[in-house]
Amino acid sequence: MTDHLTISTESDLTSPALPPTTTVTRRSLLGGAGIAVGAAVLASPPSMPGIALAAAQPASADPRPLDAAFKRRAFEVRGVCASNNEKNPIAPHPTNGDETRYTNKIGSDSRGLPHDKRGEVEQAAWQAFYAACQSGDPADFERIPLGGTRKLVNPIGTQAVSLSGINPTQIAIPPAPALDSAERGGEAVEVYWQSLLRDVPLTELRDDTSNRDVLAATGELNKLADFRGPKSGGRVTPGTLFRANALYFDPTDPKGRSVTPPGVLDDPLISQFLLRDVPYSSQWISAQIRTALPASEFLTEYEEWLAVQNGTAPKRQAQFDATPRYIATGRDLAEYIHTGPALGWAAALMLATPGGGKDQRYSGMYPPAEPVSYPSNPYRKSKTQGPAGATFGLPYVQALLATGISNSVRAAYWQKYFVHRAVRPEAYGGLAHHRLANGVSDYPLHDNFLKSEALDRSKAKYGTYLLSQTYPEAAPLHSTYPGGATSVGAVTATILKAFFDESRVIANPVQPDPADPTRLVPYGGPPLTVGGELNKLAVNFGFGRNWAGIHWRSDASASMAIGEEVAIGMLRDERTTLREPFDGFSFTRFDGSRVTI
Repeated sequence: MTDHLTISTESDLTSPALPPTTTVTRRSLLGGAGIAVGAAVLASPPSMPGIALAAAQPASADPRPLDAAFKRRAFEVRGVCASNNEKNPIAPHPTNGDETRYTNKIGSDSRGLPHDKRGEVEQAAWQAFYAACQSGDPADFERIPLGGTRKLVNPIGTQAVSLSGINPTQIAIPPAPALDSAERGGEAVEVYWQSLLRDVPLTELRDDTSNRDVLAATGELNKLADFRGPKSGGRVTPGTLFRANALYFDPTDPKGRSVTPPGVLDDPLISQFLLRDVPYSSQWISAQIRTALPASEFLTEYEEWLAVQNGTAPKRQAQFDATPRYIATGRDLAEYIHTGPALGWAAALMLATPGGGKDQRYSGMYPPAEPVSYPSNPYRKSKTQGPAGATFGLPYVQALLATGISNSVRAAYWQKYFVHRAVRPEAYGGLAHHRLANGVSDYPLHDNFLKSEALDRSKAKYGTYLLSQTYPEAAPLHSTYPGGATSVGAVTATILKAFFDESRVIANPVQPDPADPTRLVPYGGPPLTVGGELNKLAVNFGFGRNWAGIHWRSDASASMAIGEEVAIGMLRDERTTLREPFDGFSFTRFDGSRVTI
C-alpha cells in the first residue's frame, strides 16, 4: 500500500474577509460583463409570477448576527471552492493518433452517421461531426447528417458546468490503444472469448476449474504480446480471467499505470451488493433479475450489422427467461446493467438500513449496535445529535450519489466526444469481417487477433467474423473510450467508501447455486469486506458491459480513474461546506493507497 495522501481544504478555507460595509447586490456580484447573462438566469419565466426574496423581518431592521454570518460564509465558501478548483490546470489529453492516421476513419467511432456498403463513413458526414466536436457549438451538432433514426447520446450535455468538483478538462487518462496495436488486438481476443463464454457459470472462473473453454481462454491470453488484465504470478489464471483493473494516467508511461483494485480478485466475481435483497422502507427490491436467453445474439448477420452502424433502430428484440434468477453468468450481468440500474442507491440502502429484523428482506447488513459508518463520522461522537438528510444521513449520501453520477457521465462523455472518438468493438468486428471474408488487406488488425483461437471459434459458432452482441441495438451512439458506465460505478463506490467503513467484514456471504441460480448458497472463501465488495460493485457495473460486446477492457479501466477523480473533487468541495467538527473523508483508492480529504 502506498503512502497515505491528504487532500487539504483547510489552507484555502479562510478567504479574505469582506469589508464590513460591502453590500452584495446583483450588479456587484455579477460584474458588468455578466449582467445580461445574470438577468436572463434570474428573471422569472413569463408563465410564472415574480419571485420575491423572503422578508422575515421589517426591511429597516438590522439582520441578526447569526444570519449575516451564515450568509457571508455561504458566499465565501462558494468562492473558495471555485477558486480551489480553478487552480487545477487543464490536464494533458493524448490520443492514439488513429483519427489522423486513417483518412477513411476506420479507427474512429462513426456509428450513427451514414456509411457505404463496406461500412466506411461518408466523409461529408464525418467532417460535420468532427467540426461539431471541435467547436462544441450546439448548432453544429444539429447540422450532423445521421444515417438512421437513432440519435447521438448527449454530446452537448458534457459541456454543462458542474457546480461541485473539477471540470472534465482537468482529468487526464492515457490514450486508447491504437487500431493496429498488439494491445488492441489482445483486447479483441479477450472480448471475443467473453462472447463465447457468456453462458458459462461465473463460478467456473476459479483456479481449480476443469472447464475446458475457460482453460482455453486463459491459455490464449497468456500467449498475447500485450495483455494488460490482472495476473497472478505474472500469468493470467482462471481466477484472474475477465477480472478488472484500473488505469491511471502516468506522464512517464504513455500506456498509463495499471492496478488491480483491492478485493476484485476475491470470489465470488459478483459483488455481495448485487446478490442481496434491498430493504426499501416498507418495501424491498429483489436481487433476482430478468435474464436474457442464450438465443439473444445480435449483429452476426452483415445487413443487421450495417444497419446498426448507420443508426437504424433494431428490428429484433431479446428473448427472456420467464423465471427470475440471481446473476450467474456473463450474459446475466450484461443484461442487468443494460439500462443503468440504481445499484449505488441500493448499496447505500443496504449499508444504512438497520439490520437484525426477522424478515431479512427489510433488513440492512449491520444491526443498530454495530453501525457501519466510519468512527470519524462526527455524529458517532456527538452526545446530543444524530445525522439526517441535511448531512451524513442516508438521504444526504444518496443526493451525493445522484450528483456524482451526472458529473461522472459528463466527464466520461466529454472525453468520448471532444478527445478520443475511438472505435467500438462491434465496428472492429466489421473490419475483421472484411479483412478475412472479403480480402480487404488495408485494414491493419494485429496478427495476435487475426490468428487467434477465439476468432476461429467465433467464426465456427456464428458463421461470421463479426462480434456477436447481447443488445439488439449494440452500443450506444457515442465513442467507446472511456466507458460511461464504469465512471458511474467508480464514482458510486468512491462516495460510499468515504461514508462507510471499508474494513468491516460482510457476514454470511453468498453466491448463486451453479446448479440452480434461482437460489443462493453460502460462500465459504476468505472474508469479504465492505470496501472490496464496493470495488467489485464498481467493476461489475462497468466491466459487465464487456460481456455484452460493447466495450474494450481499456474503456472500463480508464473510467475507474475518472469516476474516482470526480468523487474526490466533489468530496473536497463538500468537506469545505460542512459545519460539523470533522477530520475529513478517508478511504482507499482503487490503487490501494489511502487518502484523506
